[in-house]
Amino acid sequence: MEPKVNYVVVGAFVLLLGATVLGAVLWLGKTDYRGIYDRYYVYTRESVAGLSVDSTVKYRGVDVGRVKEVILNPDNSEEVRVTLDIVGGTPVKTDTQAVLVTQGLTGLVTLNLTGGSKDAPPLTSVAGQVYPVIQSVPSLYGRLDGTLAKLLSDQGLSNLVANVNGLAQNASLFLDEQNRAQFRQILKDLGEVTKVLAARSSQVDRGAQHAAEAAERTARLTEHLGVQLPALLDRMGKSAVALQHMTAEVTRTSREVGDMVGTSKPGIEQFSRQTLADAGLLVSELRQLTATLTRVAQQVERQPNVLVLGRQGQPKGPGE
Repeated sequence: MEPKVNYVVVGAFVLLLGATVLGAVLWLGKTDYRGIYDRYYVYTRESVAGLSVDSTVKYRGVDVGRVKEVILNPDNSEEVRVTLDIVGGTPVKTDTQAVLVTQGLTGLVTLNLTGGSKDAPPLTSVAGQVYPVIQSVPSLYGRLDGTLAKLLSDQGLSNLVANVNGLAQNASLFLDEQNRAQFRQILKDLGEVTKVLAARSSQVDRGAQHAAEAAERTARLTEHLGVQLPALLDRMGKSAVALQHMTAEVTRTSREVGDMVGTSKPGIEQFSRQTLADAGLLVSELRQLTATLTRVAQQVERQPNVLVLGRQGQPKGPGE
């Protein structure tokens, strides 16, 4: 008896298995799936030893893709063209740069992307380019290699030798006999100064101690001033306010005196015209009265009886 076969179940199982296999293939080979990764070119003139297919591509230290291909540039044999597959959505900008970085002592090389400011536009391909081209910059080893090559070139080596020769000549001129004698004298003087300082180390210690004490006293004085200064400033402020009030009072008093003088000016002018004239006459009469009293006193002193008998007439002369 033949067993029954459910062809619907078999067909569904085959379809499910095929879809699973296809998904696994696509997942394992996703670097070739153009809907997930974007492709870029990088051209460099330095050695790419240590960089291989599937090497890591990092953006600011974060894994963002893989190296797809490393070949010589078909259009320029002096350059190496590196093809990159980078995760879609990675902010590759027009100012993004690619640099080769050696990983420690292993010799493995990764390609790092740097730069990419926020305001820069996204990098796109231009006319004549199959994929956008990321600008490359020399790595640390590349810069060192270029510097050493330039230094060890014929012209660089001759310049180095000339500079060393000039330096030696300058050193020889500087260390002539006179300068060497002066240098020895300087060393001798320094030795003597050191001996004097060693002999007077106790005095130096006392001086340092006194300086420390002076600094401490200065600190205490500063602290005291810091405490007293606000009160002093407050008193100065109050004194300034009082002085301002006093100045205002003096000004007001001066104004009142000026007003009073202005009001009394007619009376003062009348006093000057009349009273001063009468006072002058009175002084003149007082002077005359004083002169008369002086003569009377002198006569009474000569003839005291004049107060009783009165003044005698003048004696008659001969023949009168």
